[in-house]
Amino acid sequence: MPLDEYTRKRDFAKTPEPSGARKTRARKTRQTASLYFCVQKHLASRLHYDLRLEHNGVLLSWAVPKGPSLDHRDKHMAVQTEDHPYDYGDFEGVIPEGYGAGIVMLWDHGTWQPEVEDVDAALRKGDLKFTLDGYKLKGSWVIVRTRDRPNTSPSQRGRSWLLIKHRDFWSGALDITTFAPLSVKSEGDFDDILAADMPDLWVTGRPSRGGATGKRLQEIIDKAAVKIIEREERQAKTTKQTQYRTSGTRRAPGRTSTTKASTRGSE
Repeated sequence: MPLDEYTRKRDFAKTPEPSGARKTRARKTRQTASLYFCVQKHLASRLHYDLRLEHNGVLLSWAVPKGPSLDHRDKHMAVQTEDHPYDYGDFEGVIPEGYGAGIVMLWDHGTWQPEVEDVDAALRKGDLKFTLDGYKLKGSWVIVRTRDRPNTSPSQRGRSWLLIKHRDFWSGALDITTFAPLSVKSEGDFDDILAADMPDLWVTGRPSRGGATGKRLQEIIDKAAVKIIEREERQAKTTKQTQYRTSGTRRAPGRTSTTKASTRGSE
């Protein structure tokens, strides 16, 4: 089954990721409506970008460590991963622990069209040309499978690809990952996503990671903690103001009666 590897790697009692239990979308032919694509920016053991293309009811997936490049001269490594369920395509949130633990941002989404007649044949050949129409990524692209190294493990054979932008109106030297770093869903950064759903176990001990990724994650956690405190202070202030106004409204009739009594006494 297409999603067996996806479900085997995850404990859905601990992760908010879609389980894939929902029925997948019906298969489409090239003559039907455009297919969905997304790119999810994922800060896990390392920062990477997950390219996902809808095909046969699931999302074909590649992890791109450097992210997509608009420069046609760049050839960015893309490691093919397990197929994901279609409803994963709008997922954004925090994976507290286990496989892929970290923060997932919906960095881009839109539609895609294959530039070949047979997608399955192109995948078998290792040369899939396609067109993207997203918020950030547009135009013609190709993903090409590379040769395995002699020491490549059996489980990883055939998974190494290159993501390349074709030279067209939408190509250029602009670093799109730096120019447009925020979510297309929430318009926030990693710390905003984390502030909306900080796992309890991250409060007492963040995921154990060293190096640059660990340092960056700790900075994000610190920023998120500040935002949570500020949000709670605003909520407490709003609650206090609401209670004060409600209490004042209840006392108002009494003050009116006192005023009237005083007026009658002076006549």
